[in-house]
Amino acid sequence: MDFVSIRVITDDITRLVDFYERATGVRASWSTEDFAELRTATATLAIGSTRTVPMFAPGAAHPADNRSVILEFRVDGVDGVDGVARNLTAHVQEFVQEPTTMPWGNRSLLLRDPDGNLVNFFTPVTPAAIERLTG
Repeated sequence: MDFVSIRVITDDITRLVDFYERATGVRASWSTEDFAELRTATATLAIGSTRTVPMFAPGAAHPADNRSVILEFRVDGVDGVDGVARNLTAHVQEFVQEPTTMPWGNRSLLLRDPDGNLVNFFTPVTPAAIERLTG
């Protein structure tokens, strides 16, 4: 079994897709006006409008209601998470944690997306963290 995607349900799909395209540099692939995917080499972030929920089970998902899941993106490049922070400064209402090197060796930026979902952008910076993630 492979983990392949996570889906976020939103009241404003255009706003949320625009945010994640800016944050990740990945262009979304739109299947319909109510469903888009941002595909990376390792996983897909699917974003669906609230109009898609009844297709599964009415009331099964509620937009902007998550306080338990953190969406995580590993960032490459010389600027790493610091570059992501600079790029998103004008587009993020709440930075939960500015770029910080964590005790386990990742440099991490924690913020809330426009729907309030917690998002972590991280770069392994210590030899142990790099080994753990590239092993």
